[in-house]
Amino acid sequence: MFLKMRSILPFLFAIVFLSSCSEYQKALKNEDVKVKYDMAEKLYEEGDYKRAVRLFEQIAPKYVGRPQGERVMFFFADSYFQNKDYYLSGYQFERFMKSYPKSEKLQEASFMGAKSYYMLSPAYSLDQTDTDKALAKLQTFINTYPESEHFEEANTMAKELTSKKEKKQMEIAKQFNKLGAWDYSILVSAITALDNFVSDNPGSIYREEALYYRIEATATLALNSVNNKKEERLREALDSYKNLLRYYPESKFKKKADNLSDKIQKELSAFTVISDSK
Repeated sequence: MFLKMRSILPFLFAIVFLSSCSEYQKALKNEDVKVKYDMAEKLYEEGDYKRAVRLFEQIAPKYVGRPQGERVMFFFADSYFQNKDYYLSGYQFERFMKSYPKSEKLQEASFMGAKSYYMLSPAYSLDQTDTDKALAKLQTFINTYPESEHFEEANTMAKELTSKKEKKQMEIAKQFNKLGAWDYSILVSAITALDNFVSDNPGSIYREEALYYRIEATATLALNSVNNKKEERLREALDSYKNLLRYYPESKFKKKADNLSDKIQKELSAFTVISDSK
């Protein structure tokens, strides 16, 4: 008996599946908006977002201004999100918020819209336009709904995106440093980029790294400068070294920084000898 049931089950599932497909196809072609609405909501509740969204696409314009319109638009936006179509979910959640500013779903729509753009944020090495948009949306949500159950998640996402932008800035500054090994004039740009990074991102996880690379940039520039600029630049490099140790006395870059400091002070001693002999 058990074996017979096992052999029958696949056929039963196939019949149910085909029946469901048939109902769905009929709803797609049906001119009755209520039929489409009922099928779309049924599919949404079952987690079949791919088919649900096709029906919501058909009926959403027809429910504008109607009592069910709010429900349709929210499900429509969320179906896009669940299908990982984040551009359209972000757009539709924005539309929902503008269309229903007093909705009980406003907070959730604000969060999901921000999360849509968070999901679109690319690798740090690429253009960060979507990251900027996501950060703006997340910050608005955080400021508007500090008591939300999504508050911690929104904060975590915002920190991750901020760190990604900082990493991009840091990598650009480091690239200037590398190029400066071949063209010392580029090191001026490297120093400026590192100074701006430290100033703009005081709490960054990359701050220690930025302070170290400033030592590298200022030391390389100083050691390869003409005599009339060398002493001043050596002293600036030494100040960079002291600044790193002031904030990070046990810095992971300390050994490399100490080696650079030794070279700087050795060069500076020559200027001290000259000054003493005058």
